[in-house]
Amino acid sequence: MQDITELQQQAAHAISAAQDVNALEAIRVDYLGKKGRLTEILKNLVNLSAEEKPKMGQLVNVVKRDISTLIEDKMQLLKEENLQKKLAAERIDISLPGRHKQSGSTHPVTQVKQFINSYFSRMGFDIVEGPEIETEFYNFEALNIPGHHPARAMHDTFYFGDGRLLRTHTSPVQIRVMETKEPPLRLIAPGRVYRCDSDMTHTPMFHQVEGLLIDKQATMTNLRGLLRDFFASFFGKELALRFRPSYFPFTEPSAEVDIECTQCAGEGCRSCKYTGWLEVLGCGMVHPNVLRNVNISPEEYQGWAFGMGIDRLAMLYFGIDDLRLMFENDLNFLNQFQTMSKRTS
Repeated sequence: MQDITELQQQAAHAISAAQDVNALEAIRVDYLGKKGRLTEILKNLVNLSAEEKPKMGQLVNVVKRDISTLIEDKMQLLKEENLQKKLAAERIDISLPGRHKQSGSTHPVTQVKQFINSYFSRMGFDIVEGPEIETEFYNFEALNIPGHHPARAMHDTFYFGDGRLLRTHTSPVQIRVMETKEPPLRLIAPGRVYRCDSDMTHTPMFHQVEGLLIDKQATMTNLRGLLRDFFASFFGKELALRFRPSYFPFTEPSAEVDIECTQCAGEGCRSCKYTGWLEVLGCGMVHPNVLRNVNISPEEYQGWAFGMGIDRLAMLYFGIDDLRLMFENDLNFLNQFQTMSKRTS
Protein backbone atom coordinates (compact mmCIF):
# COMPACT_ATOMS: atom_id res chain seq x y z
CA MET A 1 0.00 0.00 0.00
CA GLN A 2 2.91 2.30 0.74
CA ASP A 3 4.35 1.61 -2.73
CA ILE A 4 1.03 2.48 -4.33
CA THR A 5 0.80 5.74 -2.37
CA GLU A 6 4.34 6.70 -3.37
CA LEU A 7 3.53 5.81 -6.98
CA GLN A 8 0.50 8.14 -6.86
CA GLN A 9 2.63 10.98 -5.48
CA GLN A 10 5.27 10.43 -8.17
CA ALA A 11 2.60 10.47 -10.88
CA ALA A 12 1.05 13.66 -9.49
CA HIS A 13 4.46 15.35 -9.43
CA ALA A 14 5.27 14.24 -12.99
CA ILE A 15 1.88 15.38 -14.27
CA SER A 16 2.28 18.79 -12.65
CA ALA A 17 5.74 19.20 -14.18
CA ALA A 18 4.67 18.21 -17.72
CA GLN A 19 5.30 21.06 -20.16
CA ASP A 20 3.47 19.83 -23.23
CA VAL A 21 0.89 17.35 -24.50
CA ASN A 22 3.51 14.85 -25.68
CA ALA A 23 5.16 14.68 -22.23
CA LEU A 24 1.74 14.22 -20.62
CA GLU A 25 0.90 11.39 -22.99
CA ALA A 26 4.18 9.67 -22.10
CA ILE A 27 3.23 9.88 -18.40
CA ARG A 28 -0.15 8.33 -19.10
CA VAL A 29 1.42 5.40 -20.91
CA ASP A 30 4.02 4.99 -18.15
CA TYR A 31 1.44 4.72 -15.38
CA LEU A 32 -1.79 3.60 -17.02
CA GLY A 33 -0.71 1.84 -20.22
CA LYS A 34 -0.92 -1.91 -20.85
CA LYS A 35 2.60 -2.28 -19.54
CA GLY A 36 2.35 0.64 -17.10
CA ARG A 37 3.25 0.61 -13.42
CA LEU A 38 -0.31 0.35 -12.09
CA THR A 39 -1.07 -2.40 -14.58
CA GLU A 40 1.90 -4.41 -13.29
CA ILE A 41 0.69 -3.99 -9.72
CA LEU A 42 -2.73 -5.31 -10.71
CA LYS A 43 -1.08 -8.36 -12.27
CA ASN A 44 0.75 -9.10 -9.02
CA LEU A 45 -2.43 -9.12 -6.94
CA VAL A 46 -2.70 -12.85 -7.59
CA ASN A 47 0.12 -13.34 -5.10
CA LEU A 48 -1.89 -11.77 -2.26
CA SER A 49 -4.20 -13.52 0.18
CA ALA A 50 -7.94 -13.64 -0.38
CA GLU A 51 -8.45 -10.94 2.29
CA GLU A 52 -5.86 -8.54 0.81
CA LYS A 53 -6.88 -8.80 -2.84
CA PRO A 54 -10.15 -6.79 -2.63
CA LYS A 55 -8.57 -4.04 -0.55
CA MET A 56 -5.55 -3.73 -2.83
CA GLY A 57 -7.68 -3.94 -5.98
CA GLN A 58 -9.98 -1.18 -4.74
CA LEU A 59 -6.99 1.00 -3.79
CA VAL A 60 -5.33 0.54 -7.19
CA ASN A 61 -8.55 1.47 -9.01
CA VAL A 62 -8.93 4.62 -6.90
CA VAL A 63 -5.35 5.63 -7.60
CA LYS A 64 -5.83 4.84 -11.29
CA ARG A 65 -8.94 7.04 -11.42
CA ASP A 66 -7.20 9.89 -9.58
CA ILE A 67 -4.25 9.79 -11.96
CA SER A 68 -6.59 9.77 -14.98
CA THR A 69 -8.39 12.82 -13.58
CA LEU A 70 -5.11 14.67 -13.03
CA ILE A 71 -4.02 13.87 -16.57
CA GLU A 72 -7.32 15.09 -18.05
CA ASP A 73 -7.20 18.33 -16.06
CA LYS A 74 -3.60 18.93 -17.05
CA MET A 75 -4.45 18.17 -20.69
CA GLN A 76 -7.17 20.83 -20.70
CA LEU A 77 -4.80 23.31 -19.07
CA LEU A 78 -2.07 22.66 -21.67
CA LYS A 79 -4.55 22.98 -24.54
CA GLU A 80 -5.79 26.29 -23.17
CA GLU A 81 -2.21 27.55 -22.79
CA ASN A 82 -1.40 26.48 -26.35
CA LEU A 83 -4.50 28.28 -27.62
CA GLN A 84 -3.58 31.48 -25.82
CA LYS A 85 -0.03 31.30 -27.22
CA LYS A 86 -1.40 30.77 -30.72
CA LEU A 87 -3.82 33.68 -30.37
CA ALA A 88 -1.06 35.91 -29.11
CA ALA A 89 1.22 34.91 -31.99
CA GLU A 90 -1.52 35.51 -34.58
CA ARG A 91 -2.75 38.77 -33.08
CA ILE A 92 -3.54 41.43 -35.65
CA ASP A 93 -3.13 45.11 -34.92
CA ILE A 94 -6.30 46.52 -36.50
CA SER A 95 -4.99 50.05 -36.05
CA LEU A 96 -2.34 49.46 -38.72
CA PRO A 97 -3.15 50.83 -42.19
CA GLY A 98 -4.48 48.13 -44.50
CA ARG A 99 -2.96 47.04 -47.77
CA HIS A 100 -4.16 49.00 -50.79
CA LYS A 101 -6.95 47.20 -52.57
CA GLN A 102 -7.97 48.41 -55.97
CA SER A 103 -11.70 48.93 -56.13
CA GLY A 104 -13.78 48.47 -59.22
CA SER A 105 -15.86 51.10 -60.95
CA THR A 106 -19.55 51.29 -61.71
CA HIS A 107 -20.41 50.79 -65.38
CA PRO A 108 -21.36 54.06 -67.15
CA VAL A 109 -24.77 52.66 -68.10
CA THR A 110 -25.42 51.61 -64.51
CA GLN A 111 -24.46 55.07 -63.26
CA VAL A 112 -26.94 56.71 -65.62
CA LYS A 113 -29.67 54.20 -64.75
CA GLN A 114 -29.17 54.86 -61.04
CA PHE A 115 -29.40 58.61 -61.64
CA ILE A 116 -32.63 58.22 -63.66
CA ASN A 117 -34.21 55.98 -61.02
CA SER A 118 -33.25 58.36 -58.25
CA TYR A 119 -34.52 61.45 -60.07
CA PHE A 120 -37.92 60.08 -61.05
CA SER A 121 -38.40 58.45 -57.64
CA ARG A 122 -38.12 61.90 -56.11
CA MET A 123 -40.76 63.06 -58.60
CA GLY A 124 -43.17 60.42 -57.29
CA PHE A 125 -42.74 57.84 -60.05
CA ASP A 126 -42.78 54.11 -59.29
CA ILE A 127 -39.94 52.01 -60.74
CA VAL A 128 -41.35 48.86 -62.32
CA GLU A 129 -39.86 45.95 -64.26
CA GLY A 130 -41.23 43.20 -66.47
CA PRO A 131 -40.19 40.12 -68.47
CA GLU A 132 -37.68 40.47 -71.29
CA ILE A 133 -39.37 37.65 -73.22
CA GLU A 134 -42.75 38.93 -74.32
CA THR A 135 -45.77 38.04 -76.47
CA GLU A 136 -46.81 39.92 -79.58
CA PHE A 137 -49.86 41.17 -77.72
CA TYR A 138 -47.92 43.04 -75.04
CA ASN A 139 -45.06 44.11 -77.30
CA PHE A 140 -47.16 45.22 -80.28
CA GLU A 141 -50.92 44.74 -80.36
CA ALA A 142 -51.80 46.33 -77.01
CA LEU A 143 -49.63 49.30 -78.00
CA ASN A 144 -51.64 49.91 -81.17
CA ILE A 145 -48.83 48.71 -83.46
CA PRO A 146 -50.47 47.21 -86.56
CA GLY A 147 -49.40 43.93 -88.15
CA HIS A 148 -47.87 45.67 -91.17
CA HIS A 149 -45.67 47.98 -89.07
CA PRO A 150 -41.92 47.63 -89.91
CA ALA A 151 -41.07 47.10 -86.23
CA ARG A 152 -42.82 43.72 -86.39
CA ALA A 153 -40.71 42.49 -89.30
CA MET A 154 -38.26 39.63 -88.86
CA HIS A 155 -35.29 41.84 -89.74
CA ASP A 156 -35.98 44.15 -86.78
CA THR A 157 -37.24 41.81 -84.04
CA PHE A 158 -35.87 38.63 -82.46
CA TYR A 159 -38.62 36.00 -82.64
CA PHE A 160 -38.58 32.56 -81.00
CA GLY A 161 -40.96 30.96 -83.50
CA ASP A 162 -43.66 30.14 -80.95
CA GLY A 163 -45.32 33.56 -80.79
CA ARG A 164 -42.84 34.89 -78.25
CA LEU A 165 -40.07 37.42 -78.83
CA LEU A 166 -37.40 39.48 -77.11
CA ARG A 167 -39.05 42.75 -76.21
CA THR A 168 -38.08 45.64 -78.46
CA HIS A 169 -38.93 48.30 -75.86
CA THR A 170 -40.05 48.45 -72.22
CA SER A 171 -43.54 49.67 -73.14
CA PRO A 172 -44.99 46.17 -72.46
CA VAL A 173 -44.27 46.85 -68.79
CA GLN A 174 -46.60 49.84 -68.96
CA ILE A 175 -49.36 47.65 -70.45
CA ARG A 176 -48.97 45.07 -67.69
CA VAL A 177 -49.21 47.74 -65.00
CA MET A 178 -52.25 49.42 -66.57
CA GLU A 179 -53.94 46.01 -66.77
CA THR A 180 -53.63 45.38 -63.06
CA LYS A 181 -53.75 48.81 -61.41
CA GLU A 182 -56.29 51.58 -61.41
CA PRO A 183 -55.32 55.12 -62.46
CA PRO A 184 -53.88 57.53 -61.58
CA LEU A 185 -50.52 55.97 -62.51
CA ARG A 186 -47.04 57.41 -62.53
CA LEU A 187 -44.16 55.08 -63.35
CA ILE A 188 -40.90 54.50 -65.20
CA ALA A 189 -39.81 51.17 -66.67
CA PRO A 190 -36.03 50.78 -67.12
CA GLY A 191 -34.51 47.62 -68.57
CA ARG A 192 -32.78 45.77 -71.39
CA VAL A 193 -34.37 45.63 -74.84
CA TYR A 194 -33.39 43.87 -78.07
CA ARG A 195 -33.40 44.74 -81.77
CA CYS A 196 -31.61 43.40 -84.85
CA ASP A 197 -29.17 46.28 -85.25
CA SER A 198 -25.44 46.80 -84.72
CA ASP A 199 -23.17 49.75 -85.52
CA MET A 200 -21.40 52.58 -83.70
CA THR A 201 -24.65 53.85 -82.16
CA HIS A 202 -26.71 50.62 -82.03
CA THR A 203 -26.26 47.20 -80.47
CA PRO A 204 -28.56 44.13 -80.54
CA MET A 205 -29.07 44.60 -76.79
CA PHE A 206 -29.37 48.04 -75.25
CA HIS A 207 -30.95 49.78 -72.26
CA GLN A 208 -34.06 51.90 -72.32
CA VAL A 209 -36.29 53.68 -69.83
CA GLU A 210 -39.89 54.58 -70.53
CA GLY A 211 -42.09 56.84 -68.47
CA LEU A 212 -45.86 56.88 -68.18
CA LEU A 213 -48.41 59.12 -66.48
CA ILE A 214 -52.15 58.39 -66.55
CA ASP A 215 -54.54 60.78 -64.84
CA LYS A 216 -57.67 62.77 -65.43
CA GLN A 217 -55.56 65.73 -66.45
CA ALA A 218 -52.27 65.33 -68.35
CA THR A 219 -50.77 67.68 -70.91
CA MET A 220 -47.72 67.93 -73.14
CA THR A 221 -46.86 71.08 -71.23
CA ASN A 222 -46.47 69.05 -68.03
CA LEU A 223 -44.28 66.57 -69.89
CA ARG A 224 -42.12 69.28 -71.40
CA GLY A 225 -41.54 70.86 -67.99
CA LEU A 226 -40.57 67.51 -66.46
CA LEU A 227 -38.13 66.69 -69.27
CA ARG A 228 -36.58 70.16 -69.16
CA ASP A 229 -35.93 69.83 -65.43
CA PHE A 230 -34.62 66.29 -65.84
CA PHE A 231 -32.01 67.20 -68.47
CA ALA A 232 -30.95 70.28 -66.52
CA SER A 233 -30.36 68.08 -63.48
CA PHE A 234 -28.69 65.33 -65.50
CA PHE A 235 -26.19 67.55 -67.33
CA GLY A 236 -25.84 70.06 -64.49
CA LYS A 237 -26.90 73.05 -66.57
CA GLU A 238 -29.94 74.50 -68.30
CA LEU A 239 -30.33 73.26 -71.88
CA ALA A 240 -32.64 74.44 -74.64
CA LEU A 241 -35.31 71.87 -75.49
CA ARG A 242 -37.43 71.47 -78.61
CA PHE A 243 -40.28 69.17 -79.64
CA ARG A 244 -40.53 68.07 -83.29
CA PRO A 245 -43.75 66.48 -84.60
CA SER A 246 -43.35 62.77 -85.21
CA TYR A 247 -45.36 59.55 -85.39
CA PHE A 248 -45.57 56.61 -82.98
CA PRO A 249 -48.50 54.17 -83.09
CA PHE A 250 -48.97 54.30 -79.31
CA THR A 251 -49.09 58.10 -78.90
CA GLU A 252 -51.11 60.86 -80.54
CA PRO A 253 -49.86 63.51 -80.93
CA SER A 254 -46.24 62.32 -80.96
CA ALA A 255 -42.97 64.21 -80.85
CA GLU A 256 -39.22 63.72 -81.05
CA VAL A 257 -37.34 65.67 -78.38
CA ASP A 258 -34.01 67.38 -79.03
CA ILE A 259 -31.75 69.11 -76.54
CA GLU A 260 -29.16 71.77 -77.13
CA CYS A 261 -25.85 70.09 -78.03
CA THR A 262 -23.88 69.50 -74.84
CA GLN A 263 -20.55 69.76 -76.68
CA CYS A 264 -20.93 73.04 -78.54
CA ALA A 265 -23.81 74.73 -76.68
CA GLY A 266 -25.85 74.82 -79.88
CA GLU A 267 -23.16 76.41 -82.06
CA GLY A 268 -22.76 73.35 -84.28
CA CYS A 269 -20.10 70.64 -84.14
CA ARG A 270 -19.34 67.13 -85.30
CA SER A 271 -21.28 65.57 -82.39
CA CYS A 272 -24.54 67.26 -83.43
CA LYS A 273 -23.74 67.12 -87.16
CA TYR A 274 -23.48 70.91 -87.09
CA THR A 275 -27.20 71.34 -86.32
CA GLY A 276 -26.75 72.47 -82.72
CA TRP A 277 -29.27 69.83 -81.54
CA LEU A 278 -29.09 66.27 -80.19
CA GLU A 279 -32.04 63.87 -80.47
CA VAL A 280 -32.60 62.21 -77.09
CA LEU A 281 -36.10 60.69 -76.89
CA GLY A 282 -39.56 60.20 -78.28
CA CYS A 283 -42.81 61.04 -76.49
CA GLY A 284 -46.44 61.90 -76.87
CA MET A 285 -49.94 61.65 -75.47
CA VAL A 286 -51.06 58.05 -74.90
CA HIS A 287 -53.23 56.91 -77.82
CA PRO A 288 -56.89 56.31 -76.86
CA ASN A 289 -56.69 52.81 -78.39
CA VAL A 290 -53.93 51.89 -75.92
CA LEU A 291 -56.14 52.95 -73.03
CA ARG A 292 -59.06 50.95 -74.39
CA ASN A 293 -56.85 47.86 -74.73
CA VAL A 294 -56.30 47.90 -70.96
CA ASN A 295 -59.90 48.83 -70.09
CA ILE A 296 -59.19 52.45 -69.18
CA SER A 297 -61.73 54.94 -70.47
CA PRO A 298 -60.08 57.56 -72.74
CA GLU A 299 -63.09 59.79 -72.09
CA GLU A 300 -62.24 59.89 -68.38
CA TYR A 301 -58.45 59.52 -68.39
CA GLN A 302 -55.55 60.70 -70.50
CA GLY A 303 -51.82 60.44 -70.20
CA TRP A 304 -48.43 60.93 -71.71
CA ALA A 305 -45.45 58.65 -72.23
CA PHE A 306 -41.80 58.99 -73.17
CA GLY A 307 -38.95 56.65 -73.97
CA MET A 308 -35.23 57.29 -74.05
CA GLY A 309 -32.07 55.21 -74.42
CA ILE A 310 -30.00 54.95 -71.27
CA ASP A 311 -26.94 54.02 -73.33
CA ARG A 312 -27.44 57.09 -75.48
CA LEU A 313 -27.48 59.35 -72.40
CA ALA A 314 -24.34 57.64 -71.07
CA MET A 315 -22.56 58.33 -74.36
CA LEU A 316 -23.54 62.01 -74.22
CA TYR A 317 -22.67 62.42 -70.56
CA PHE A 318 -19.28 60.69 -70.64
CA GLY A 319 -18.32 61.70 -74.19
CA ILE A 320 -18.24 58.16 -75.60
CA ASP A 321 -18.38 58.04 -79.40
CA ASP A 322 -18.88 54.29 -79.95
CA LEU A 323 -21.67 52.45 -78.14
CA ARG A 324 -19.98 49.08 -78.63
CA LEU A 325 -17.12 50.09 -76.34
CA MET A 326 -19.42 49.90 -73.31
CA PHE A 327 -20.19 46.22 -73.87
CA GLU A 328 -16.75 44.79 -74.69
CA ASN A 329 -15.78 44.41 -71.00
CA ASP A 330 -12.49 46.25 -71.50
CA LEU A 331 -11.47 47.24 -67.95
CA ASN A 332 -9.01 49.84 -69.22
CA PHE A 333 -11.96 51.55 -70.88
CA LEU A 334 -14.49 51.11 -68.07
CA ASN A 335 -12.19 52.12 -65.18
CA GLN A 336 -11.56 55.58 -66.58
CA PHE A 337 -15.03 56.88 -65.72
CA GLN A 338 -15.60 58.69 -62.47
CA THR A 339 -18.96 58.36 -60.80
CA MET A 340 -21.62 60.85 -61.82
CA SER A 341 -21.87 62.18 -58.27
CA LYS A 342 -18.21 63.21 -58.39
CA ARG A 343 -18.50 64.78 -61.82
CA THR A 344 -21.62 66.77 -61.02
CA SER A 345 -20.50 67.92 -57.57
